[in-house]
Amino acid sequence: MLSRRSIRVKVMQALYSQSRDKELKNEEVLKFYHDSVKGTIELFLLNLYLIVEMTKVSVEDETKRVSKYLPTDDDKSFKSTLYHNTIIKGLVNNKDLKQRFETLKFSEFIDPDVIRTLYKSFSETELYIAYWHNRKSQTDDEEILLEMYRYLRASEVFVELVDDRYYQWSSEKSVVIGTVKKILKRNDFEGDFIEPYYPTDETIIDLGEKLLKKCLTINDELEKYVIPNLLKWDKERIANVDMIFIKMSLAEVLYFESIPCNVTLNEYVELSKEYSTDKSKEFINGVMDKVIRDLEEKGLVKKN
Repeated sequence: MLSRRSIRVKVMQALYSQSRDKELKNEEVLKFYHDSVKGTIELFLLNLYLIVEMTKVSVEDETKRVSKYLPTDDDKSFKSTLYHNTIIKGLVNNKDLKQRFETLKFSEFIDPDVIRTLYKSFSETELYIAYWHNRKSQTDDEEILLEMYRYLRASEVFVELVDDRYYQWSSEKSVVIGTVKKILKRNDFEGDFIEPYYPTDETIIDLGEKLLKKCLTINDELEKYVIPNLLKWDKERIANVDMIFIKMSLAEVLYFESIPCNVTLNEYVELSKEYSTDKSKEFINGVMDKVIRDLEEKGLVKKN
């Protein structure tokens, strides 16, 4: 779920937090990083939880329809297949996933009436009405669940919920959404199927934590190798995020032998397009290209 690029973003955010608050100690910055990783995983599980809970309301909907004094033909034909399908049943019946939901105590801070309101508004859409009238296969289940998830994400209730509790949402939503979509397209929900979607220790520790620790102690190298190569740029006027990306790329070049220099440079140029100014990519590319060449000439870069 959390790619190497996502981990780099989290390292950048941790370093940025310290640059904004000089009182933050290194151990607090490391905690910020690990809390951010945990937050993204929790966001992923919260998205799944909300989907499951919305589908459960369709069972209540069916009960209410058939118990009416004068049910309409639509009431009589309505079926809660939004919940009673192999995808949702696979999620609901998985003990490991249920335990993860319970550990995070989602049910304690999410009002069931909010879920009912979300379901009710979705139940009035043409796509949902067409689904329960014409549902024929699991493909239809998959499509309506994906549609419901799009509807959920677009709701003000959802946006307020995630924005209030998870600052990571804006930067991590594409990762979370992509992973949830993969889950909804699964056919197998046996065992702890969710575990493989979690980031590995290799990504969290060997890349992210190691990179962050190096960046927190690399100022001497930064001054020695980067500052002389800033060319016409005034160090004090360089965007904060750009200096962080340069520090991170320098740390990778010097201390991560398995990552080729061109991969490092390309990664931070691409990240700068998303997280910094329009001119950042040229600045970072120009400075780090010269730094890397100087380091290679001095025999200070050792790559496999």
